[in-house]
Amino acid sequence: MAASGLQLGNAALCITKTTSAHVTTRPSACNLSFNAPFAAASFSTGTHLQSSSFVPTSLQLSKSIKTAAVKKPTKIYASAIENGAASGLSIDLRGKRAFIAGIADDNGYGWAIAKSLAAAGAEILVGTWVPAMNIFETSLRRGKFDESRILPNGSMMQISKVYPMDAVYDTPEDVPEDVKSNKRYAGASKWTVQELADCVKQDYGSIDILVHSLANGPEVSKPLLETSRNGYLAAVSASSYSFVSLLKYFIPIMNPGGSTISLTYIASERIIPGYGGGMSSAKSALESDTRVLAFEAGRRYNVRVNTISAGPLRSRAAKAIGFIDTIIEYSKANAPLQKELLSDEVGNAAAFLASPLASAITGTITYVDNGLHAMGVGVDSPAFSELAMPQAEKSKVAA
Repeated sequence: MAASGLQLGNAALCITKTTSAHVTTRPSACNLSFNAPFAAASFSTGTHLQSSSFVPTSLQLSKSIKTAAVKKPTKIYASAIENGAASGLSIDLRGKRAFIAGIADDNGYGWAIAKSLAAAGAEILVGTWVPAMNIFETSLRRGKFDESRILPNGSMMQISKVYPMDAVYDTPEDVPEDVKSNKRYAGASKWTVQELADCVKQDYGSIDILVHSLANGPEVSKPLLETSRNGYLAAVSASSYSFVSLLKYFIPIMNPGGSTISLTYIASERIIPGYGGGMSSAKSALESDTRVLAFEAGRRYNVRVNTISAGPLRSRAAKAIGFIDTIIEYSKANAPLQKELLSDEVGNAAAFLASPLASAITGTITYVDNGLHAMGVGVDSPAFSELAMPQAEKSKVAA
């Protein structure tokens, strides 16, 4: 049986030797989300998207915990389980179930996170915005996404079920009449956050990982001074409170030791002209909520809460803003790592945060942006043209 999946020592997150760590911990299963408030219409019974069988990893973490009057450290061992395979730390999510809210195509961070979680062995459930459901479902059925569903071991990501969802509305009573009668919502049902969580509970019982990969700012192209109250509040509702709502209704069905992940952006703490309409405020709120929810969810449910501050990506949502190419070129010119960020790099970081390897990490903002967040100035400015900037040695530049 060949080793596959996300394995430290073979994959992007790399540790080359077997390690033994002394930590104090609780036994737990450490499990675990950019566009409009996403939602989706569920597949009928028997129409799950199947793929070839997949064995995600050759390694397994086992914990040996000693209890005594005096606290003693826990030893975490990484041991090979297949035919003398090379040892190392693996991201092993076999037996875990993830719900990713906010996937409507195959070129955003939500999709990349789903792939990385699947590669590590997790079962994948998806929530898609109701108006985008028909196109997404049709594209899946017709194989439009088959190439991008391919996992590192050659199999295809399996999506067990796609659910309809609109994270702007918590309960059926919150939905206004004009939305109920909107033809874009015709034929869909049980798509408010409360109903969505109830459906997942009925279908699967519980989840381990919750991913929030959605945002929307109807006035994002407007400067903040020109943003209306409704536009500002809509951005906060869809982009930050939606995470609070999802966690509120899903956390009762999350297994202890579970993990949640959301996506934020550096505009929360730095000025990004063009990223307006209250979106920078919404991302700041999301980061603040991450810290507060980490405390509340950790104490009450033993669930971890983290967010990833991801660099710019040419996703469908980002292209709608209109200046994504400029931002990407700026990042490449000024970040410590002068390359374009890949969605898989964010996906792999999410898989790590969702795994037992991150069992002590909660309430954090993890920057996956080639280091751009660390920069205080744009070094491509003419003002720095005469300064000697570090340059890559040609013989050591990665191919």
